[in-house]
Amino acid sequence: MLEEKITRDYQEAMKRKDTIASSTLSFLRAQLMNYAIEKKKKNCDDNDCLAVIKKLIKQHQDSIEQFTKGERLDLAEKEKKELEVLKGYVPHALPPEELKKIIEQAVASTGAQDIKDMGKVMKEVLAQAGTGADAKLASDLVKERLSKKVQ
Repeated sequence: MLEEKITRDYQEAMKRKDTIASSTLSFLRAQLMNYAIEKKKKNCDDNDCLAVIKKLIKQHQDSIEQFTKGERLDLAEKEKKELEVLKGYVPHALPPEELKKIIEQAVASTGAQDIKDMGKVMKEVLAQAGTGADAKLASDLVKERLSKKVQ
């Protein structure tokens, strides 16, 4: 189970005195506990863990962007290191070329005409791609694709 792997990795990071990994995994474990309590479960299953991890990854990406804009490169660098730790627990994302093929199929199957149909297309894309899709990248590619159709 993913939650057990995270706990083992946390313990190893503590033994190695790896402060970035241990603090990141400690926070992740707390978020997993909070999620389990919220859902009235004893433990999180792998899908729950992935959902929490992806949420944290998105938060870190947003933080990196904000810190970079605010010229706080020291904090942006710390966030990048934490982001790498988190990314180690998610399956590798589909390459953009593969995602574009799925988007084309989704546009054809939904009959999407313009940007108003983005919700239908995104639902189809994420259903087909599963956990292998980076939702932000998929959203950007769908927007680009549907915008082309208008022109």
